[in-house]
Amino acid sequence: VQLQASGGGLVQAGGSLRLSCVGSGRTFSTSAMGWFRQAPGKEREFVATINWNGGSTDYADSVKGRFTISRDNRKTTVYLQMNSLKPEDTAVYYCAARRSLVYSRYAPDYDYWGQGTLVTVSS
Repeated sequence: VQLQASGGGLVQAGGSLRLSCVGSGRTFSTSAMGWFRQAPGKEREFVATINWNGGSTDYADSVKGRFTISRDNRKTTVYLQMNSLKPEDTAVYYCAARRSLVYSRYAPDYDYWGQGTLVTVSS
């Protein structure tokens, strides 16, 4: 699976952005997907994950209630809707796919990674 993330940009605090990650390859529809982020000088951290059919999701506590992960397997795309953005959400956001139907919070569980898209939230 090859992954291409997009949708990042500059937004004011309180604003919204929607990230997209388009996957290629026949296995997208049977792959759990995740979003991770890495802020300058910090380690990569988990943001959200979704199982193969979109029936189950999980979120980091820091984004719960503000971010929503979803997927459209017909379009081989996973989304991250980000609302009520805060300056601390500033980071490069990465999408990832794993060869499993089941989601995971753990980066080592993922087999494929996109190139990242930068989100900057100004105060």
